[in-house]
Amino acid sequence: MEIFATCTICECNIQIPEGTMEGEILLCPDCGTELEVLSLNPLRLEEAPEVEEDWGE
Repeated sequence: MEIFATCTICECNIQIPEGTMEGEILLCPDCGTELEVLSLNPLRLEEAPEVEEDWGE
């Protein structure tokens, strides 16, 4: 069964691979935005947070 979600940035339909887990990062094939899977039931995607460097603080 194919599952699709909508990119929160460009509204492109994104196919969700089977076996996807919460916390995974998916790449929108249209705009290239990294999207984090926040929830599987119901399916929720949100733009992944920027990774900032940790300087040991």
